[in-house]
Amino acid sequence: MNWPKLLLTVVIAVVATVAVSAHDTWLTPRQFHVPPGTRVRLDLTSGMAFPHLDTSIKLDRIDVARFRQNGKIQEISARVGEPKSLVLSAIFKDSGIATCWVELKPRQLELTPTQVEEYFEEIGASAEVRQTWQNMKSPKHWREVYVKHAKTFVTVGNNETDRSWNEAIGMSLEILPDKNPFTLRAGDDLPVRVLKNGVGFANFPVGIVFEGETHGQILSTDADGRVVFRLAKQGRYLLRGTDLRPSTKPDLEWESDFTTLTFSTN
Repeated sequence: MNWPKLLLTVVIAVVATVAVSAHDTWLTPRQFHVPPGTRVRLDLTSGMAFPHLDTSIKLDRIDVARFRQNGKIQEISARVGEPKSLVLSAIFKDSGIATCWVELKPRQLELTPTQVEEYFEEIGASAEVRQTWQNMKSPKHWREVYVKHAKTFVTVGNNETDRSWNEAIGMSLEILPDKNPFTLRAGDDLPVRVLKNGVGFANFPVGIVFEGETHGQILSTDADGRVVFRLAKQGRYLLRGTDLRPSTKPDLEWESDFTTLTFSTN
């Protein structure tokens, strides 16, 4: 038996599987609570184990990097690539909640049938999506173009009356909390709303992962695009969702939007 060749094959298969699994991209500030005038650094990374920094995002993949505070939107122009994250930074001069977000340029991937099944499990793919895949004629091809959206919040100084955490910033797929996440404690409920192109996204699978845990919970939104999660612990959380849909474009079977939201309870 050709052991070196076999070992190489196994390594390639493992790397391919990891690449598919590491599909979440999130944005997290190094400090969620700061006084006015603080320069805050935010890590943009892709990985499998939130909030562990894993794979950095290349500078040329950034389409949008901005923050909104007190109704004003500004660019986050300070960006430095590090081995495990792309570090963005901004100075938040005034009190109030800063909503920070990044959108990446479209990118294409191809998957094997085995990787597709793993993908479905991770994102909680709908029965309709699974059936569409099953109904495709052999030999099946999976060519997908995806866009990633990542959002987070930083509380700056006194922000008791600031409700901007509940205001959309206009991403094509966006998660909005219906309660101020920074006021929540272990055991509290967090209702969230998912918007697709500004409209409540019904029957959409949304996942929640607590820091350091590899498996989270996936629930589907109601007819208004809302879902409620119970926060079992204090700490950092990742909310995530993937809108996977058949494509009508030539040489492409699927299109998708990934969205994440990170926050920290007190």
